[in-house]
Amino acid sequence: MIVLNYFFMCLIFGTTFLAIKIGVDAGVPPFFSAGLRFCIAGLLLFSFMVWKEKATISLFFRKEIFFTGLGLTFGTFAALYWAEQYVTSGIAAVLSATGPMLIIIIQTFILKHKGHRNAFIGCVIGIIGVTFLILPSFSIEISPLWMVGCFAIIIGEIFYASGTIYTKHVVKKYGTTSPIALNAAQMLHGGILLLFLSFLTENIQLDYLLSTASIGSFLYLTIVGSMIGHSIYYWLVSRTNPIFPSTWLYISPLIAVILGVLFYQEYISWLTGIGTVTIIAGTILVNFETLRVLLRRKQSVLQDIKTMDKGDQKYGSFKGSSDSRT
Repeated sequence: MIVLNYFFMCLIFGTTFLAIKIGVDAGVPPFFSAGLRFCIAGLLLFSFMVWKEKATISLFFRKEIFFTGLGLTFGTFAALYWAEQYVTSGIAAVLSATGPMLIIIIQTFILKHKGHRNAFIGCVIGIIGVTFLILPSFSIEISPLWMVGCFAIIIGEIFYASGTIYTKHVVKKYGTTSPIALNAAQMLHGGILLLFLSFLTENIQLDYLLSTASIGSFLYLTIVGSMIGHSIYYWLVSRTNPIFPSTWLYISPLIAVILGVLFYQEYISWLTGIGTVTIIAGTILVNFETLRVLLRRKQSVLQDIKTMDKGDQKYGSFKGSSDSRT
């Protein structure tokens, strides 16, 4: 069940970038589309958790939840949705995988936490990958806004990294509250902020909102992306650990690139391909020590199980011989 859910989570997260691109290309204002998505998804999930008595309404009014929503939802997705007007869905997915690298950079240079050497090497490799990724923007055939979109996504990932670091404090403070309720409340905050930004900056036209592409994109992102995808993620966290589910960052960008090329005729150059592989390699290296610890724990658990099985077999054999004597 864990492996199956993990597969679906990677598939869902890998397809959301293309779904965002389809909605934006259909003419839906990016901030409005993102805000409506997270408002509805957050409201439905939060209402359900309150109804199931897994959370209280007062949770929504906590300042910690507001700041989490500001980083994880508002800043991250405002940049992503806006950038996908100019950047392909595959590139957006790959650049979004720089989040763990930015977490390391913030922890090391701002919070003064001591980092591991492999993490720094991974960050350098990731920066090289980003350079390869944006090199095609210097080409005459590609709009200069391509590069602006790329940097916008990275700025959004700075919001994501900051929100993730802050979330550790929030989860500890509200340790008895369901993580799904915390996520729902912060999505609702982020969605409200996105809608407020939309009303200030965008001209919302009804005909764009009622097209088949925009409605399909919105429903898929709200139901499948936000409600199902994130619920599976938090289910995996509760059943395994916080590290294993986050490895979707190594798989989903590749899915997004392939889907964009096959079904949306998105262009990919050999430099883009090198950049994609390099960024994913850097992301893996940034998390290498954590993954190694996780692998050691898993091997230790498997060894304990084998030892217990051998002990049971020996006990069963001894018991059988004793019974035969009587």
